[in-house]
Amino acid sequence: MFLKDPDAAVDYRVDWTAALGDDVRVLTSTWSVVPDEPSGLVIDGQQASASAATARLSGGVAGHVYRVGNKVTLSDGSVDERSLILRVEDR
Repeated sequence: MFLKDPDAAVDYRVDWTAALGDDVRVLTSTWSVVPDEPSGLVIDGQQASASAATARLSGGVAGHVYRVGNKVTLSDGSVDERSLILRVEDR
C-alpha cells in the first residue's frame, strides 16, 4: 500500500519487464481509479515505454483508499493488468 497526501501530485510506475517475453513490448497502457468520486484521486497524465507505464496522480480524499489499475496490451496480443493500492492521508 502506498501513502499519498491529497495535495501532492506524484508519478507512479508499473515496470512490466518481468512479465515480458523475448521481443515482447508494451503497446498500449490505460490507467483507472476506483472509486471514481467527487474530489477523488485523479489521473493527471500518463505515458508508456516499451517496458513500463507511468501515471501522475493527484488529489484524493484524506482517509480514503483507492485501487489504481494499469491495463496494458502487449505486442504478442496478450492483455495484462496490475493494481496499486493508495491510501490518501494528510502528511
